Amino acid sequence: MTKPGNQDHRITLAEGVALTRRHRKAAAAGEVRSVGFGRQAFDAILAQPGCTGIRIYLGRGDDGTPAMVLVGMDAEGEDLADGEVMDRGWPCPPVCPSSSPLAE
Repeated sequence: MTKPGNQDHRITLAEGVALTRRHRKAAAAGEVRSVGFGRQAFDAILAQPGCTGIRIYLGRGDDGTPAMVLVGMDAEGEDLADGEVMDRGWPCPPVCPSSSPLAE
C-alpha cells in the first residue's frame, strides 16, 4: 500500500462541480448527495496521538440510507480503529445548502 504523505488534495471548484454533477445524474431521486459533519468530529479525530489524516468509509444504514464513517489514520495509512469513529452526519437531503455550485 502507498503510504499517505503530505499530498495536496485540493481540486478546482470546476472539478468539484463536475464530480458532484456526475454523482447526481447517476443517483436515484431523493438519494443522499452529501453528508455534513460539525468541526468537532474532525477535531476529535485529528487530536488523537499519531493521527495524520482522516479516512472516510462509505456505508449504509439499516434502512439502506448512505452513510459516511470517519476514522483517523496514522502515517502508515492504518486506521486508528481503537480511537474515535464518527457517523451520524447531516444528510442532504434534507439538510442541504441553500446555494452552492457543488449542489446545483
